[in-house]
Amino acid sequence: MHAAVVVSLNSSIERNTVTVASDFVVVSNRLPVDRTDDENEPWRRSPGGLVTAVDPVMRSNNGAWVGWPGQADVELDPFEFDGLQLVPVMLTADDVQLYYEGFSNDTIWPLYHDVIATPTYHRTWWDAYVKVNTRFAEAASRHAAEGATVWVHDYQLQLVPKLLRELRPDLTIGYFHHIPFPAYGLYAQLPWRRQVLEGLLGADVIGFQRVADAGNFARAVRRQLGFDTKAGAISVPTPDGGVRTAVARAYPISIDAAEYEDLAKRPDVRARAEEIRTSLGNPKAILLGVDRLDYTKGIRHRLKAYGELLADGRLSVHDVILVQVASPSRERVQTYMELRDEIELTVGRINGDADELGYSAIQYLHNSYPREEMVALFLAADVMLVTALRDGMNLVAKEYVASRVDGGGALVLSEFTGAADELTQAIKVNPHDITGVKDAIMQAIDMPQKEKDRRMRALRRRVRENDVAKWSERFLSDLNAARKEHP
Repeated sequence: MHAAVVVSLNSSIERNTVTVASDFVVVSNRLPVDRTDDENEPWRRSPGGLVTAVDPVMRSNNGAWVGWPGQADVELDPFEFDGLQLVPVMLTADDVQLYYEGFSNDTIWPLYHDVIATPTYHRTWWDAYVKVNTRFAEAASRHAAEGATVWVHDYQLQLVPKLLRELRPDLTIGYFHHIPFPAYGLYAQLPWRRQVLEGLLGADVIGFQRVADAGNFARAVRRQLGFDTKAGAISVPTPDGGVRTAVARAYPISIDAAEYEDLAKRPDVRARAEEIRTSLGNPKAILLGVDRLDYTKGIRHRLKAYGELLADGRLSVHDVILVQVASPSRERVQTYMELRDEIELTVGRINGDADELGYSAIQYLHNSYPREEMVALFLAADVMLVTALRDGMNLVAKEYVASRVDGGGALVLSEFTGAADELTQAIKVNPHDITGVKDAIMQAIDMPQKEKDRRMRALRRRVRENDVAKWSERFLSDLNAARKEHP
């Protein structure tokens, strides 16, 4: 592979735009950096495993990353950060409101998460989604070398694969869907259902978190477009009257397990874990929930189950405390404002009913914390509660397991998370079944140490063997196979 100079192929892009192009291009809604207030170091790397997974490929192939820098109405030239070539895409304040907060997060997000909240359908939001997806596709086209590989990520950019194929038929295009893909009966509600399917089918390889998600996508393609689908292979008509094959299958995403293990072994992190336990009064059991403040995460169900255990006398604030970290999320969206109010009222009510002098039922933290602090919390917690109503994967469950280098701890895991397919030794729950959640919490607290150790060994082995590097390796291997089939 080599760097190249490429001239734009599409008339909607400014003619004669000449750019040093890249052989491997990642396209995501956000760049993997956050702006800082430090003039000397204006950018810092964002948390998340995606950049870790693709970093070696980008460095060895003159890679570039296309994405929004996170601030509206800011136009930036491409720049280098920590050895990565970053290509900012500008979003106006209207784009953020209509494309991102509107169509992406108030239409697609609730629809794809089993309509836990009601999706909103506005044509102006769809128009903005098309416009912004076109802008991302054009940016990727400008920065991709002849015959390059482009990897598009997630639900904000579902139209980019087709748009990019129309601009640059020489490219090999992959797409990975980080959230669930809904059953056809739900997906069919979307007024622009055919356009989204056609957008995704612009990719050579379309990756999903679960086998069920890939199956839902294939069924939608058959029902809406009438294309042949067989064992993950979809026959897609081409403009010249031919047929090409798009592959749609599951590639469960994971984490950099070694990084969490290394953090968990650090003396300062272990000391911080002890400090956390002491500050909470060294209870018999610390229960932990770590979530974005989102209606898909099942925080309300978890609090209800825990509150009933206290009210029933099965748990006592003398012995147990729940630490709930709820990091801020989409704070300008009305549904999320209402959710925060509801959860904080519930926490206040439970604490008001159950607290005693010197003892508290729930420590509620509406904040985000650095990774070192989170690993310390994982080490301090006896039971991790993951009760999502619907989740593409849920990496927090894997982060907890990877951090437990001491072999301790127990994981209560919703069966509606992608992680449930892999972490089979967790205590599985249906979060809608409050009685079942209560029993699972008690099972985790009372479980004999020998059984805890056995389960955690199996969980850790699974997370270690299937880390984020293996995930990207599997996906890119299939994408490379698709590349070889290009004429």
